[in-house]
Amino acid sequence: MTARLRPELADLPAYTPGKTVPGAIKIASNETVHGPLPSVRAAIEKATDNINRYPDNGYVELKERLAKAIGDGAFSPEHISVGCGSVSLCQQLIQITSTVGDEVLFGWRSFEIYPLQVRTAGATPVQVPLTAHTYDLDAMLAAVTDRTRLIFVCNPNNPTSTVVDPEKLARFVEAVPSDILIAIDEAYVEYIRDGLLPDSLGLVRAHRNVVVLRTFSKAYGLAGLRIGYAVADPDVITALGKVYVPFTATSVSQAAAIACLDAADELLARTDAVVAERARVTAALLDAGYTVPPSQANFVWLPLPGRAQEYARAAADSRIIVRPYGDDGVRVTVAAQDENDMFLEFARHWIGEA
Repeated sequence: MTARLRPELADLPAYTPGKTVPGAIKIASNETVHGPLPSVRAAIEKATDNINRYPDNGYVELKERLAKAIGDGAFSPEHISVGCGSVSLCQQLIQITSTVGDEVLFGWRSFEIYPLQVRTAGATPVQVPLTAHTYDLDAMLAAVTDRTRLIFVCNPNNPTSTVVDPEKLARFVEAVPSDILIAIDEAYVEYIRDGLLPDSLGLVRAHRNVVVLRTFSKAYGLAGLRIGYAVADPDVITALGKVYVPFTATSVSQAAAIACLDAADELLARTDAVVAERARVTAALLDAGYTVPPSQANFVWLPLPGRAQEYARAAADSRIIVRPYGDDGVRVTVAAQDENDMFLEFARHWIGEA
């Protein structure tokens, strides 16, 4: 006799990560090309001395350091929750707000984990189509019902790389009923330029139903250690703690995150180089004839309706791994200059043959 599993999981797909192929250039997962700084590496090595002990499940030191680092002293450790990457905090937010019969709202396409996590909780994902590859906040507001419990705003949006206008975001937050939690998912916030950086932490201060999610995986280069954090009203943070899987933010990841905060200026300076390469790659793709939405992340989005899978296969044949999204388009990480050059060579050849 087989185990009795939840029948609703039968048609639920598993999350598909970016592929890793030995010998190929992987520009599919939005990873930084930089390894850890010597100071971060030293903190990691030191933390391994105590890996026979459980980590600090209250992440006291990290929360204190984060409270000092963000919001100009406006936040205390009670405003902060830490998780195994911000993706785990997404799941916790769903768990504390939504169950069968409830709705979770987000733009689409967006972070692929949202609908999977929502359906796993038994709630209903409501996907609001993007406009010009960007979250349509007016359409999202119109989609709010008395069953809406949580709204995700992925900003910059993954995979389309775009951001919403900061003033429109503030008006949206103001218009959403105050009993609906709004999660602003800012995994790529460090790459925003052009005056488009929102005052998301100011929105947390002004609205008890706003949560900001951030991660150490991207600009801080700790994707392999899995650590992120949420900033929110203390009541929301308390609720997140009730559904947190104990000890998933490891002692090594906590030590590395603290060392990253100590070296924040040096680490974030690296984002300037990524932004410069982003501009170069975007210009080259536009010049080759591609449509490329204005990116504010460490990747670019190529809308290729009906040809995304074909494009990804052709790239793989050239030993370049990109990330297709159904038949909608392809996401390409801004990588090292030589890797970007190899991708651009392929991209020009492909569109010339198309």
